[in-house]
Amino acid sequence: MSTSTSSSNDVAGPSSTVPKGKSLTPHSSVVDAELEKLLSREASAFQREVEVERILKAFKLNPYDILDLDETATQDDIKRKYRQLSLFIHPDKTPHPRAPDAFDILKKAESELSEKAKRDELDALIAQARTLLVREMGWSGMNSKAIKELEASEEIIALGGVKVWREKVRAKTKELLIDEELRRRKALQLALANEGLEARKKDEEVASRKRKADEDKAWEANRDQRVDSWRSFANTSKKKKKSKTAPLLG
Repeated sequence: MSTSTSSSNDVAGPSSTVPKGKSLTPHSSVVDAELEKLLSREASAFQREVEVERILKAFKLNPYDILDLDETATQDDIKRKYRQLSLFIHPDKTPHPRAPDAFDILKKAESELSEKAKRDELDALIAQARTLLVREMGWSGMNSKAIKELEASEEIIALGGVKVWREKVRAKTKELLIDEELRRRKALQLALANEGLEARKKDEEVASRKRKADEDKAWEANRDQRVDSWRSFANTSKKKKKSKTAPLLG
C-alpha cells in the first residue's frame, strides 16, 4: 500500500530551494566553490595584465621604477621582488600580448641594479636630485640629514608627507636621467661623426695611394713604347741633319 510521504532516500530535484535557515546542500557548496575559484582566476589574470601595463609604462631609465622599489632596497629585496614579478607576469601565465616585452624590461632592470657600478651611479644621481630639491625648497641644513631622518622632518610633513616627497624626488631624478641620456646621445653622435670623418680621411688616403700606384704601373707599362718613340725621333733628327750638311760638288 502506497503512502503519501516521501521516503528517506528521495533526493530534491534541481528546482528545489533551500529552506530559510537550512544549510546548503553539498551540490550547491561545490558550485559556489567552483564559482569562487573562477572569479579568483579572472581577478588574478586581470591583476597580471595591470602589472604588465605598469611595467611597460614605467620610466625605462630608472630600474627602481620598473621594479617598484626605491634606493633603500637591499640586494635581497631586489632579487625577491624580481622573482615575484617575473613569475607573476611570465608570458606563459599572462595573456597580455606584450607580456614578453614587460618580462624583458623587468630582467634588464634587475640586471642593472645587480651591477654595483651602475647602481652606485644611479644612487648618486638620486642623491643629487634630493639635494637639488632641498635647495629649491630653501631648507637650510637639511642635506646633511640621512634619508629616514629627512623624511621624518617637519618640513616633509608640512609638504604633504613622505609619499609626496618621494614623488618629487622621483620626478627630479627623472629630469636628471633625461638630461644625462641626452648628453650621452650627443656625445655618441659626435663620436660617430668623428669616426666617420676619420674613416673618410682613411678612404681618401687609400684611394690616393691606389691612384698613384695605378699611374706608376701605367708609366712602367708604357716605358718600352716611350723608348721606341724616342729612338725613332732621334734617328729622324740625325737623318735631317746629314741631309742639310751634305758637301757641295766642285
